[in-house]
Amino acid sequence: MSKDLHKILIADDDERNIFAICAVLRSRGYLCVPASSGERALALLQSDPAICLALIDIMMPGIDGYELMRKVRATDRLQRIRLIAVTARAMSGDREKCFEAGADAYLSKPVDAELLFTVVQEQLTMAGC
Repeated sequence: MSKDLHKILIADDDERNIFAICAVLRSRGYLCVPASSGERALALLQSDPAICLALIDIMMPGIDGYELMRKVRATDRLQRIRLIAVTARAMSGDREKCFEAGADAYLSKPVDAELLFTVVQEQLTMAGC
């Protein structure tokens, strides 16, 4: 499957972050599906089987990134989706908490464009998408 067919969900409550991340991914030929809340992200993941990877902000109101990742991992038909935790928090132990919640990879903000692209490529390859 060519990368221009990959749909990547971007879950972040800050529209500026969604815009910036989508700009980087779109410049490389990926399709972005924005979600401005954990609730919306979960609904999109459940309704769109073409999404094979999600970048998830940890600090969102309502369903935060940790809870969202746990919900995805607890849903059999969503198990295949690769999850990349993205956070501005650089507190000790945050990375481990993300992996415990179900993340496959971790990025800290501000996200470096080349690192983002590299991690996305790695995760899509691992997912077999």
